[in-house]
Amino acid sequence: MPTAIVVGSGPNGLAAAAKLCRAGLDVTVLEASSTFGGGARSSQKVLPGLIHDECAAFHPLAAASPIYRELGLDRHGLSWLIPTVQCAHPLDDGSAALLYRDVDTTATNLREPRWSSYFRHLSEHFADLLADVSQPVLRVPKHPLLFARFGSQSLLPATVVVNSMRTPSAQALWLGVAAHALYPLSTLFSSAVGMSLVVAAHAEGWPVAKGGSQSIVDALLGVIRAHGGKLEGQQRVKSFDDLPPADVVLFDLSPRFVADILGDRLSPRVASAYRRYRHGAGAFKVDFAVEGGVPWRAESAMLAGTVHLGGGAAEIVSGEAAIHRGQMPERPFVLVGQQYVADDSRAVGSIKPVWSYAHVPHGFAGDATEAIISQIERFAPGFRERVVGMAVRSTTEMSQHNPNYVGGDIIGGQSSPRQLVFRPRSALNPYSTGIKGVYLCSASTPPGAGAHGLCGGNAAAHALASLKC
Repeated sequence: MPTAIVVGSGPNGLAAAAKLCRAGLDVTVLEASSTFGGGARSSQKVLPGLIHDECAAFHPLAAASPIYRELGLDRHGLSWLIPTVQCAHPLDDGSAALLYRDVDTTATNLREPRWSSYFRHLSEHFADLLADVSQPVLRVPKHPLLFARFGSQSLLPATVVVNSMRTPSAQALWLGVAAHALYPLSTLFSSAVGMSLVVAAHAEGWPVAKGGSQSIVDALLGVIRAHGGKLEGQQRVKSFDDLPPADVVLFDLSPRFVADILGDRLSPRVASAYRRYRHGAGAFKVDFAVEGGVPWRAESAMLAGTVHLGGGAAEIVSGEAAIHRGQMPERPFVLVGQQYVADDSRAVGSIKPVWSYAHVPHGFAGDATEAIISQIERFAPGFRERVVGMAVRSTTEMSQHNPNYVGGDIIGGQSSPRQLVFRPRSALNPYSTGIKGVYLCSASTPPGAGAHGLCGGNAAAHALASLKC
């Protein structure tokens, strides 16, 4: 029986381990923490029974993930719940731009017919599109015309796309979704993340995992255990010499950590690429316990799973540019998660778990708690008085909780044009470290951030091909 070791137990590491287990390998997962799951963990850190997601919260790509369907995670207790409104973007006039699962309903609500022309075709063919965008760029796509259409729209700066939209609500909604890239919105390829998320919203919604994102982890752990895999926590790997012999080794780690572990075993070219890999802006996270939920001025926002707080288009663009320059905006872009809208089992009576984080500069050493509260209060007067508890996690604490979040970067690497296309390096097989049987499977590989497990599934497929399994 071939043997495999997976270092790191985020969703990608666990997806890789599960795929290898199902193929008949003897698999051991090594995790530095005492708990498994990386960015997909959930906890009750504010109040007993109140479930907050530690990082990953909404899962359009995970719900559609081919590797999760292959692994049959639904048979291990994973189910998805979809809010009525996928995303709301409140504006200062008391209205809110709303992203619905239905593309035409969204366009009508925004009074923006071009919304449908931009996103309908891609959302109607989302499964085919995902089959290509979930893979490395340097390959022949299965659906070349569809992939070319997506690529041509993703290539554009988000600020160019917004100029074709007529209404302030459509402009704000688009730029708020594009801002998930945590990179200046005037650069080439800054539409890529926004395109993916909007198309996924219209195809799959922005669902939550019933019971918390931890349910994704628990389902993956269930597959691994069912096929005889071993799980070992509190096992920090500092050197390749720390590992027992194995036929394949996969690292669910940032490239620079892999470079440190592999040392002189890496070729100078690969080692240099891993050490040059850039991490991007940070996230400053605050979880709230809120009596009765958030009192949004725009009542429609109460139906939304995700709420974006960034004001109008100009404010969003300037704020994202500022954090890239290392400057903290007075009004940072804030994401608010109301997972309880779809999954009320996370609440405790009338007390609701509200998840939030602000975009801040890489390694931001300050305290953004008040800035986050002020942004929420701006669009939901009276919010402050409803808060009965909170837990704060700074960029430093983010990287302590999950070392892969270097400088508070929760998306696995800077969304620069080069790293969006070629991550973690320019190679036909970006999962290969250049060492026989040793692979990288973290969110720093294609297709990037998210609790979808696709990076791990892709890397495991290459490992199995090398073993001819």
